[in-house]
Amino acid sequence: MKRFAAVIRLRPEKEREYLALHAAAWPGVLAALKRAHIGNYSIFLRDGLLFSYLEYTGSDYAADTAAIAADPVSREWWALTDPCQRPLDSVAEGEWWASAEEIFHLD
Repeated sequence: MKRFAAVIRLRPEKEREYLALHAAAWPGVLAALKRAHIGNYSIFLRDGLLFSYLEYTGSDYAADTAAIAADPVSREWWALTDPCQRPLDSVAEGEWWASAEEIFHLD
């Protein structure tokens, strides 16, 4: 199992919309995540920053996340959620959520 964390800004004027979407996350989006071996997935909000944490149990993260990106339901979901977000200035080329480096872990 591999852990991933990432950060992005939440546009203040879109906070209510974003929270409502996630309070009723679409079953098709959740199914796509599970098919991609993603579990224990959480998104936290603090001071306009969204922090995500997930655990990946598959063997090819790039292929599994590409399958999510190709999924029509996930793409429709992103069409609603992406306008609510604003990437950090420090994101890498092609990155939306900024990857966070794990510097400590306790089992």
